[in-house]
Amino acid sequence: MLEELSIKNVALIDELTLSFEQGMTVLTGETGAGKSIIIDAIGLLIGGRGSVDFVRHGTDRAEIEGLFYVHDTHQAKAKTEEAGIAVEEGMLVLRREVTHKGKSVCRVNGKLVTLAILREIGQSLIDIHGQHEHQELLQRERHLSFLDQFAGEEVEESKAEYQQLFKAFKQTKAKMKQLKENDQEQAHRLDLIDYQLKEITEANLQPGEDEELEQERYKLSNSEKLYEALHGAYNSLYGEGKGLDWASLALNHSEEAGAIDQDVKEAEESIRSSYYMLEEATYTLRDQIESLEFDPDRLHVIEARLNEIQHLKRKYGESVSEILEYAASIEEEYDSLMNRDERLQAYEEELEQLARDVKAEADTLSDLRKQAAKRLTEQIVAGLQSLYMENASLKVEFKPPERGETYALDGQEHTFTETGQEKVEFLISTNAGEPLKPLAKVASGGEISRIMLALKSVLSDFQDKVALIFDEVDTGVSGRVAQAIAEKIQFVARGSQVLCISHLPQVAARADQHLLIKKEEIGSRVLTDVSLLSREDQAKEVARMISGTEVTAASLENAKDLLQQASGND
Repeated sequence: MLEELSIKNVALIDELTLSFEQGMTVLTGETGAGKSIIIDAIGLLIGGRGSVDFVRHGTDRAEIEGLFYVHDTHQAKAKTEEAGIAVEEGMLVLRREVTHKGKSVCRVNGKLVTLAILREIGQSLIDIHGQHEHQELLQRERHLSFLDQFAGEEVEESKAEYQQLFKAFKQTKAKMKQLKENDQEQAHRLDLIDYQLKEITEANLQPGEDEELEQERYKLSNSEKLYEALHGAYNSLYGEGKGLDWASLALNHSEEAGAIDQDVKEAEESIRSSYYMLEEATYTLRDQIESLEFDPDRLHVIEARLNEIQHLKRKYGESVSEILEYAASIEEEYDSLMNRDERLQAYEEELEQLARDVKAEADTLSDLRKQAAKRLTEQIVAGLQSLYMENASLKVEFKPPERGETYALDGQEHTFTETGQEKVEFLISTNAGEPLKPLAKVASGGEISRIMLALKSVLSDFQDKVALIFDEVDTGVSGRVAQAIAEKIQFVARGSQVLCISHLPQVAARADQHLLIKKEEIGSRVLTDVSLLSREDQAKEVARMISGTEVTAASLENAKDLLQQASGND
């Protein structure tokens, strides 16, 4: 659920902190008081489009922060952890700032994230439905996923098996396409690979050869300096009055001392060991000096070889190992191209079998979806009837996709996509005798409100949202329809969290939590203020919604009746 929301410097809001509860929270107030600003702020928080217009005049930035609690299996928790952000005790804190220059700064649990990551996490938490917004349920491309969510685990398992087969089918088809490329291009490719293989093979490269040659070149290039250093070290150790003589003298004296004092024995052993090590090092230096010789011809050979290797590196890889790996890969491609016909036949046989497997699994998936569509249709129509749309009818239309991977089986062409062999669209007819139309083309605002509410009431359990927000979805209705909408919103709110902006007293009377939005003038500034209403104050606000600005005894009595009815239906 959305536990707490903090808003600072957003439009008419100076600074505001709201706490929310489970169930149904209704926000009411006069037009222009700032109700929609709160919903807009939530929209910004979950990744909505930002604008400098949101920043309160005279301030540097608008700030919105929300505290959410999610269960361990919620998709928002998984998305957050995928982004490398820890989620402790199911707590998610989303924060967004919009500066007066239009720059957005986004954080999740205190860690900076991109707007795209904030949007992905945020929109998995909250679903905002407004009267005039282009919502997910009006987007045809989203209808299939809604149907699959409603259908449940059986469809998800079938879809997973289908997608595994589809992936293999697509990969094999891509390999076939590559093999079927233009013969002339194939011939040019063969010539190029043949030339490259010969060039690399004739170079007779050895792994690590370039590194060894670099080391040898460095040694030869600095042979004079090396000789002087070796000779200096040797002369410092060997000869009369040099290092070894002094070390030998120290050893003799330590032996005499050790014969007198046993405590000197350890030092004597250290000197003895050091003397023999120095002696061994002297012999090594001598051997190195005797073997050292400068060979200009060898240096020229090395330079030429390194130039040859560098030429190959520019074309085939940054090291000898990469060049050899490249040679192995093009050799495999060469064999594939030389045996093109045999491989093509093998791919064709494999692809046909995969296509049949994909088709079989796609048929199973389609059958499960059609069964789910029938159940979904029945539940939504029942919901519409409870909202006084007795003649409404709904159809889940299945059509082949326009684009995808095509394949002909037994003389008939089939199109497969990542999600199956069909696209789905919800069609609605609101009156008897009218043809079914796409949801997006339903004209009446009141009808849209009821249709969307019926759909939400069926699908809300399958969308895994933390909170549903209805922004004036009851516009254009009154009387018994308003009462039915109020009951439906209350039904959706059971066991979940619903925030609702409404001008209907029937809806406000059913609130578990009623927030009143007021616009106040303080000094020369206009500010939005929010207060949590008690039961008595709620009755007065509902009465105001019934009668207008002035609360009358009749409207107050009517409000109390509405509240009593709502309590009786809890």
